[in-house]
Amino acid sequence: MERLSAVVIAQNEENNIAECIRSLSFADEVLMCDGGSTDRTVEIAKELGSTVLHRDFDGFANQKNFIIDQAKGPWILSLDADERVTPELRSEIQTLLSSEAAVRVDGYRIPRKNYFGERWVRRGGWWPDYNLRLFLKDTGQFVQRQVHESVNVDGRVETLKEAIEHRTYQDLEDFIARMNRYSSLAAQQGFDDGKRLKPGDLTLRPLLAFLKMFIVRSGILDGSMGFQLAVMHAIYTYSKYAKLKELYLNMSE
Repeated sequence: MERLSAVVIAQNEENNIAECIRSLSFADEVLMCDGGSTDRTVEIAKELGSTVLHRDFDGFANQKNFIIDQAKGPWILSLDADERVTPELRSEIQTLLSSEAAVRVDGYRIPRKNYFGERWVRRGGWWPDYNLRLFLKDTGQFVQRQVHESVNVDGRVETLKEAIEHRTYQDLEDFIARMNRYSSLAAQQGFDDGKRLKPGDLTLRPLLAFLKMFIVRSGILDGSMGFQLAVMHAIYTYSKYAKLKELYLNMSE
């Protein structure tokens, strides 16, 4: 089997990190980059055999690229602290890396099961949510963005069948707090990119965001949860553009 390095970034994730690292126990090494936790995140990770390195947080992609650089294996499996490798995905990866097929591929997209509380959200565009997370160290790197950073692989990419579990939102309060943070990051990214507001960004876009998730992507079939998530997505969309407008107004003062 090709040597596999599992890498994780975390900060104050004591409620998630144990399950994440346990799910990576099949890797040849597990490395965690901690951005400055004040809870038991580092202690738990070390107890479970992970190598923990500290780096002051200055962006998700920078943290991930730093810990990738420390890895010894040719293959990288990158997870966030609130993600887990399922037993089925573990078996698929082990089989893949022990075969000659892996030699001809540089990276693999993996479907991701996103959960709201204890419910797997199957509709509204939340599934299969492919993310490129398994790749050769020499060909892959995270592209820096304020939010929604992703891996860029120079080479051939294929898709795995089994999924990562993403225990992202514990409840509505957690969802709202994260959406507030993410909308601020997205607004800053738009500002950094020189993106300008267009007519309808504050009015039409939120409505279209709701309709796309609830109707076009069948969120309506998830009942009240689907409606709730679509409403929150519309609020997130409005907040993102309202905060972008605010950044430009502050610049002109």
